[in-house]
Amino acid sequence: MVNILKERRNQVHRKGKEPWVLACEKSSVAGSVSQRACVFCGSRVVLYPVADALHIVHGPIGCAAYTWDIRGALSSGPELHRMSFSTDLNEMDLVHGAEMKLYRSLVELIDTYQPRAAFVYSTCIVGLIGDDVEAICKRTSAEKGIPVLPVEAPGFAGTKKDGYKAACNALFRLTGTAPVDDVPPHAINILGDFNVAGETWIIRNYYERMGVHVVATATGDGRVDDLRRLHGAKLNVVQCSGSMTHLARSLEDKYGIPYIRVSFFGIEDTAAALYEVAKFFGDSAMLDRTRALVREEVAAIMPELKTYGEDLKGKRAAIYVGGAFKAFSLVRALRTLGMRTVLAGTQTGSAEDYEQLRDICDPDTVIIDDANPLELCTFLKEQGCDVFIGGVKERAIAYKLGLGFCDHNHERKEALAGFIGMRNFAREVHATVMSPVWRLVPSSGVRERREVGV
Repeated sequence: MVNILKERRNQVHRKGKEPWVLACEKSSVAGSVSQRACVFCGSRVVLYPVADALHIVHGPIGCAAYTWDIRGALSSGPELHRMSFSTDLNEMDLVHGAEMKLYRSLVELIDTYQPRAAFVYSTCIVGLIGDDVEAICKRTSAEKGIPVLPVEAPGFAGTKKDGYKAACNALFRLTGTAPVDDVPPHAINILGDFNVAGETWIIRNYYERMGVHVVATATGDGRVDDLRRLHGAKLNVVQCSGSMTHLARSLEDKYGIPYIRVSFFGIEDTAAALYEVAKFFGDSAMLDRTRALVREEVAAIMPELKTYGEDLKGKRAAIYVGGAFKAFSLVRALRTLGMRTVLAGTQTGSAEDYEQLRDICDPDTVIIDDANPLELCTFLKEQGCDVFIGGVKERAIAYKLGLGFCDHNHERKEALAGFIGMRNFAREVHATVMSPVWRLVPSSGVRERREVGV
């Protein structure tokens, strides 16, 4: 068993070992080497896909390098978001302040690239020296005639989830600044999908086939002018609940727009996300179109899924992802393939999320909040996993253990959302688990525990 730090013991639970106690939404314990990112990174991953905006990092060059091209977020038009701008603060800036350096940088970049808006990210250094980023943004906005929005996200100011909130606050400042008279009655916003590998296009296509108009996507393939019209929708469909629930609640409080939390990963959850929207609008013709769409899409992928399931039945999977809703979908998607999830964890789950995760997991599943590499390594060995599904930071852990790995994070290049995404996911899991290469790698203890049925 892993020697878990005393301060973290109530953030790990094995289903069936009552009482149910799982602490969450806490700052990472010092010394645990958390897999989480910082507040600044949280804000960047949310806002990055706004493709026609200027994104400038007010801080040392390392912060901009760390988050450069951080998502595999595709654009159907401009690609200004893929450029990484920084004020490149140095020692003298820390002593004398860097407000004028930020101002001059903004003026030069706006004149050069003519963006529709600009996001200015505060980093740890700015939080320490106290630059008035808000004032500089207001001055530049007045002079240049575009929104210049501060993103208050010093890395030390909380967790990655606080960065999501800072990003939502910046987006909300754009809302309500454009007319919505031409928005049709059956209109939604898609919040929390970031067009990784083109997934927003897949989801948008489903809704358009149902007869639903999409006002804006926040922020996949995002456009500033669309984000200014977020208040014109009748419903917000929230895919990544950890990153976008704050914006959805703000829109509900000010404009009375309700929201639903959904997931587009896996057959069950994708179908449920489509049906929920159709039922919300109460249009029988729309509901009929939705049923036809689901039947058509499922029929196209089921023969292939059944073939993979014959090989994958009984295999054991571990998942560790950022948001809890993705974890729910992965557990169900793996069950569709005949696999069992034996380790499930997230970086930003809430108490309500973990209650739901416990309910859908099998007995003896290890449920963990804000894990660190030592804990993950130990539980992967103990549970005899066949595959580990996570993000870029978890890849090295899996490979060092001689364990198959599937990337479900924002750097990936393969679409995993929607019905076609389920097919892609099944292909990747099957190819990974069944690869003969794992018989050739040095032993780490995972394979032996699998072979003896542990």
